[in-house]
Amino acid sequence: MAQKACSRLAAAIPRLLANRNVIPASRRALSNTFGSHSRCASYIHVAHKEDVLRSFSSFQLPETDVSYEQLKKLLATRTCVVIDVREPWELREYGNIPGSINIPLGQVNIALQLNPEEFKEKYGGDMPQPTDHIVFSCLAGIRSQKALDQAVSLGYKE
Repeated sequence: MAQKACSRLAAAIPRLLANRNVIPASRRALSNTFGSHSRCASYIHVAHKEDVLRSFSSFQLPETDVSYEQLKKLLATRTCVVIDVREPWELREYGNIPGSINIPLGQVNIALQLNPEEFKEKYGGDMPQPTDHIVFSCLAGIRSQKALDQAVSLGYKE
């Protein structure tokens, strides 16, 4: 019986992945659906959450990616704060963006809640204000998205 349920789910996975108009489900929701067959649920991963959400809503999520040319322009006009969320060893290994402030991802939440003097002393740059344009950078984009989510949860808008 369990094998039959798993095989039905396994047969549906390629169709779900091919069709981006699916609603992402948590393991808990799937385990409620499949009862004791929660092992089957651990194989479902939904990528491109933004595409899925846009498929079901007229609300347009804000564009969060910044191109090289856009960043160059922002840096030239000094209209943004660039926060590099990589670890210090990565900066030594791969280099950094001139003028950026290094705050490893694990410290972003705390750093953005410090008072401006403590922030400047610890990170060597002016603390961004909630209304400032902030660009988070990392090696692949995953950590910078997490940092952006943390900043938004703390009231940062841009």
